[in-house]
Amino acid sequence: MKRLIISEILYWIIAAISVFQVFQNWTFNRQKSYLFLVFGVVSIFMALFRRHFRKKYYNSKSDNS
Repeated sequence: MKRLIISEILYWIIAAISVFQVFQNWTFNRQKSYLFLVFGVVSIFMALFRRHFRKKYYNSKSDNS
């Protein structure tokens, strides 16, 4: 079950790197910044999605025990 936590952490890392790239490239290359902005938003959504289902899985597993 550690894979669920690790994948969630990886999505947060990808989101942080993407947001950093947006701020770094905003004045030089707007097209690249918009692409990284989309990656950041999708990564945040996926991290929250994974977290929701990880907690749902752990709660259902503890209820059955």
